[in-house]
Parts: sequence; structure tokens; C-alpha cells
Amino acid sequence: MAEQSMEQLDPADRRPERLRVFLVDDHAMFRAGVRAELGAHVEVVGEASTVAEAVTRIAATGPDVVLLDVHMPDGGGRAVLEAMRRSHPQVKFLALSVSDAAEDVIGLIRAGARGYVTKTISPDELAAAIRRVADGDAVFSPRLAGFVLDAFAARPDAPVADPELDQLTNREREVLRLLARGYAYKEIAKELFISIKTVETHVSNVLRKLQMSNRYELSRWAADRRLV
Repeated sequence: MAEQSMEQLDPADRRPERLRVFLVDDHAMFRAGVRAELGAHVEVVGEASTVAEAVTRIAATGPDVVLLDVHMPDGGGRAVLEAMRRSHPQVKFLALSVSDAAEDVIGLIRAGARGYVTKTISPDELAAAIRRVADGDAVFSPRLAGFVLDAFAARPDAPVADPELDQLTNREREVLRLLARGYAYKEIAKELFISIKTVETHVSNVLRKLQMSNRYELSRWAADRRLV
């Protein structure tokens, strides 16, 4: 029997076009793992480890969906979103992060991400989330959806911005959060895969920006803003 051509196939029998996905994460091993796990579901058209690299390569490849890490040097995922949303509004972004902190979730959504999932998500669930985002849906890991609902259904008199918090980078916020939870510098360095010296630099920057003198003041400040 002659092989049936694509033109003769019923539309319902045709395999949907594979989505084109771009990976942004500053850990090469994690990118390699995601690429391997998603290979059967989507076409991974590129990857980047820095904000500048991501902006250039996303513009060049024009993917359907960008999987975006939150915490990277030079402003992290939010900086990528802010650089791309005006020039390439058709590209959709799905945040994929180890962080489940409310301010990270809300910050990325306000910047233009269509969804936010944590890195504990399974490959099949991630593939489904990517397709939903590509279709225009908003997707969140279950416990994160409440953060977004609370933020966008806030009381009319609730503040929409925190100037002091906004001056901190994503990495400085992460260091501050762990510091406020009682982590030692060595533990923070291990948790964030950075050096102790880098932790010390971030703490010094936060103290300077917030005009505080010690970690105890920082801890109280973080607790007041529910960052802990």
C-alpha cells in the first residue's frame, strides 16, 4: 500500500508543530538537564547564562517560550524581561526557579512573565506548562498562585511599590532572606552556589543601600516586609 502523504492525512491525525523554547539559566548543568528532559516535547533553539547573552540570543532566535531563571548576575530574569518586553512582545516567558518567595513571583509577573514554576516540577509537568504559556494561559506552581492573587487583588490603599526593596538586586534579596533566616555566610554561600567573599559583598551592598549597620537590623527589616 502506498504511504499516505501529509496532505491526505486528517488534520486531527497530524502531529502538532513542536514549540520552540529558549533556556536562560546561569548553571550549565541545569540547562543540560532541562534540555535532555524536554527534548522529546519541544525544540530547544538556544540557551544563555547571562542577561546580555539572553537578550541578544532571544532576539536572534525568536522562540515561542523562554524558560527564565530568576536569580542571575546583572539583574537576573527581571532584567531580561524588561529588556525584551518592548522589542519582542510576542515572546512569552515562563519563570523556572528554585525560589518560591512571594516577592520573586510577584516581581517577575509584574515584569511580564506569563507564569512561574519551581525547579521541583517534573519534566512532563514542565512541558505541559510551556504549552499552556504558549497558548496564552497563566501557569503557576500550586502554592505560588496565591501570592499572585493576593498581589493583584490587593486593597486599594495597599502600596504598589517599595522603593527601599526595589533598589536591591534579586541576588541581594536572596542573600538578605537567608541572612534573616539565621544562615551563616558559609551556609548562604553553599545554598546559592557562590563564594563567601561574594556573600560578604552582597551584605555590604545591602547595608549601604538600606543605610543600616548590622545583620540584626537587616533581619528586622526583612521580617517587617515578610521576606523571611
